[in-house]
Amino acid sequence: MAAEISYITTEEQLQKALEIRNRVFVIEQQVPADIEIDQYDIISPDVHHVLLSTDGQAVATGRLIYYTKDTAKMQRIAVLESHRAFGYGRVLLLAMEERARELGLAYSILDAQCQAQAFYEKLGYEVISEEPFYDADILHVRMKKSL
Repeated sequence: MAAEISYITTEEQLQKALEIRNRVFVIEQQVPADIEIDQYDIISPDVHHVLLSTDGQAVATGRLIYYTKDTAKMQRIAVLESHRAFGYGRVLLLAMEERARELGLAYSILDAQCQAQAFYEKLGYEVISEEPFYDADILHVRMKKSL
């Protein structure tokens, strides 16, 4: 199935992304809804939301924020359960990294759920946190990659 990447520029697209995140994080992983949505869930030049669609259906999303002057922070990366294991997560993250390079950023960091650590390692990320930490009651590690 071919994937189409969209950089979110409309409220309608943003709502599709938020619906995916709600299904993955709030419903599936039991993350409290009040901490899943935050101040970066807006259309802004300082936030870059990405939507991946296949067959006209939005199935994955992620967002990029500026972490430091030369580093992007990849966040809220989510793929609908029905579309996992097809490589969409990889396609999504590579598109996010390409956007970071277009913005002139040299590094990417992310806080990976420990269960997804191997996925990110395959894409060149290395753990930089000294030990796992909890975010939304889920164990994470901080990871970094040169772009």
